[in-house]
Amino acid sequence: MADANLQSFDKRLRRVTRRHNKLSRGYVHSVNHDGLIVATPRRQRRESRFPVRGLFLLVMGVLLFKGFLYAQLGGATYNNRLAKLQAGTGVEQVGAFMMTADPATLWVAEQVNKVLPK
Repeated sequence: MADANLQSFDKRLRRVTRRHNKLSRGYVHSVNHDGLIVATPRRQRRESRFPVRGLFLLVMGVLLFKGFLYAQLGGATYNNRLAKLQAGTGVEQVGAFMMTADPATLWVAEQVNKVLPK
């Protein structure tokens, strides 16, 4: 008889421990239909989601950097440096492709020149 009680106790203890671990990661209080307030574990986000916000911020940062650089160096100097990069190694050629002035870069450079004249 004692063995059956011990197994029942161990089962309840595992259940309580599992629930405690889930609640330790965050919980939300909700009210049941009978008025009882119950803590339920917060749903976890999937970790495998693609970081769209991070990618967007990275692209915007590169665009702002290119525009600021174009505004400070001027078009002729910027294009001369790009030509030197295009004549370099494979990594430099990839960098030159990434740093090529596009319409968005030219627009950012124009806005920077309005705010910060040379």
